[in-house]
Amino acid sequence: MKRGSRCVALAMVVSLLAAGCAADSGQQGQSAPAGLATFYEQQVRWRGCGDDAAGFECATVEVPLDYDAPEGERLEIAVKRLPAADGHARGSLLVNPGGPGGSGVDYVSVAGSALSERLRAEFDIVGFDPRGVGESSPVRCLDRDGLDDYLGHDAGSDGDSAVARLTPRERAELAQVNREFVEACERRSGELLPHMDTVSTARDMDVLRGVLGDTALTYLGKSYGTYLGAVYADLFPERVRALALDGAIDPNLNQLQMSLHQAEGFTLALEAFIDDCLSLRRCPLARGGATTAEQATANLSDLLVAAQREPLATTMGDGREVNRTRVETALISALYNESYWPRARDALADAFDGDGTALLRLADQLYDREPGEDYENTTAALIAVNCSDHPNPRDIDAYADAAAEAAEIAPLFGPSLAWGALPCAYWPAEATVEPVQVDAPGAAPILVVGTTRDPATPYQWAQNLAGALESGVLLTHESGGHTAYRSGSVCVDETVDTYLIEAEPPEDATVCR
Repeated sequence: MKRGSRCVALAMVVSLLAAGCAADSGQQGQSAPAGLATFYEQQVRWRGCGDDAAGFECATVEVPLDYDAPEGERLEIAVKRLPAADGHARGSLLVNPGGPGGSGVDYVSVAGSALSERLRAEFDIVGFDPRGVGESSPVRCLDRDGLDDYLGHDAGSDGDSAVARLTPRERAELAQVNREFVEACERRSGELLPHMDTVSTARDMDVLRGVLGDTALTYLGKSYGTYLGAVYADLFPERVRALALDGAIDPNLNQLQMSLHQAEGFTLALEAFIDDCLSLRRCPLARGGATTAEQATANLSDLLVAAQREPLATTMGDGREVNRTRVETALISALYNESYWPRARDALADAFDGDGTALLRLADQLYDREPGEDYENTTAALIAVNCSDHPNPRDIDAYADAAAEAAEIAPLFGPSLAWGALPCAYWPAEATVEPVQVDAPGAAPILVVGTTRDPATPYQWAQNLAGALESGVLLTHESGGHTAYRSGSVCVDETVDTYLIEAEPPEDATVCR
């Protein structure tokens, strides 16, 4: 689950026939849920994907906006497929990279690195942009300038890292910023907001399964994609073939509760980053002769306070300030994966010299913002789904209390993660659904993968999800970084591949390194 900037979004904070021919891939002879036969039996027209010559095929699939009124408005879901390498697929492998707000269409585009050769040989790899995401009737909120201001809003004014102690004026200003974000969503996407919940997306996924001609679902979901997969299993347990859920979400937590858990996870990742930095010959956090983690952390804290009091200069030329918010966002971005640590060290070295450009680029990476271009709609979709899936507190005092609690767990950016859930306090009541009790009784074995030092989806969440699912099987990856599959562990990759191909899980509580 992507997370973003301080006080506003840190808690928020990826062919059977020739192109153009109608594929005979409808759910022929299979029963569809009542009133939905039109959707399950639709014929999908696969076509080439623009200038992409790598064998990908693209299509759109129609689903109802509201499953309680399927005769009403329809949405178009963008789908991209990479046919099995040997031409004899055993079926489709649906994939979701997380978010919420991540593009499955984009994920399939990098299947060569994101998925093993074994999987690409055995399955047609199919990704889709979930409703409200990317090319699938996207939800819209603020324009680029508005989103720049929103994501860069810095609630505190005195350099105090414990932004739980906002003044009444600062709290009122922060509340107004978040109300304006939600009001923009209602103006631009009001009809879609009540239908952005994960239950609706899981039902879309079953329509996809049907039109692809698969009698049961084979699925790889990462991060938020684990919750989507678990909800699917609960709705359609008899249609589960093999679901691999990597970087699990705890289905029982609302957005504010998740933010508190993530505060601890990112703090553990930050401690690992600092220890690693200090072990190197040149570490930007070793300023002033710092040799201990405590001294290096104090140097980082000093940088955050200085950026809050006087933003860092940049060469981007777009008027954005690299204040404390954006420094924190850059750190969060880098802590998702250890492969980003060298960039973070270089960016911090520049920042101590007064240049925040590299930090700003790291922050932009988290929000899919390219220089001179509009944002992808990732942030709007992330907030819309997160605020829709669970009831959240409506009283700002609850967020202030959570920020104070987070300050004890993660002093540097814990309070910001808690305040980042504040949009949910103002989310339209009719767009909020009751949480799903995920247990999927009767489903085939479901593989849940948890990484012990995952900053974004703490390992405890994987344990909780595996325990909640009646047929859950836990695979533990003893390592750091967000998600495990294709992150460098041969053990994890081979175990997940074998499970998805053979539909036979490993022994419960298997550990990979």
